[in-house]
Amino acid sequence: MANANVKLSKTELMLVCDEQFILTKNNIINKVYQLFGALSDHFFIGIKNTGNIFPLEVLTSYPKIYKGEQYKGLPYVMLDYPRYFVKDDAFAIRCLFWWGNFFSITLHLAGKYALTHGPSILHSIHKKENPLWYICVNNDRWQHHFETDNYLPAKDNAVTYLNEIIIQEKSFFKIAKKIPLQQWDNAYEFFVSGYNEILSLLEENSR
Repeated sequence: MANANVKLSKTELMLVCDEQFILTKNNIINKVYQLFGALSDHFFIGIKNTGNIFPLEVLTSYPKIYKGEQYKGLPYVMLDYPRYFVKDDAFAIRCLFWWGNFFSITLHLAGKYALTHGPSILHSIHKKENPLWYICVNNDRWQHHFETDNYLPAKDNAVTYLNEIIIQEKSFFKIAKKIPLQQWDNAYEFFVSGYNEILSLLEENSR
């Protein structure tokens, strides 16, 4: 007799017998790849006209799209560009699709880039009081969820103060915004708009 731990519930048995479920899931992931492919082309062409916003070493790599199955047990797809991760330094803009949750875009700075750009960008966002942006308050810079132990709204004074401490002590800085997957048809415009906002913040603080 099979161990109780490997027996299937009625729902699990229904899904394991339904090949269409996996085929549909694969089709959705392929469509996310198409979306991110179009975005990567747009970003790659546009970023060449941004002047001195980015350090030269940050622009040596090409856009990268990759996927996984197990961020908190769920599939995801990521697009990174620019993407620069060397030892303790990071300078990246990340677009994320997370199954069952959201689309998000993140500016990720670590090491010397966080110390150079983080405080001024933090000040600019707080000054604008844009409730759509969130600031990472976690000690773990590799988390992407929007629970309150990871991201808090940028308009909060306490968040601004806390993140100044994180920048100095942990040497990383992240801001992000998201939309629900129900807004799938608006995803391309969301990412382009968010990307342009990040470029504007970087440009404003590179003068």
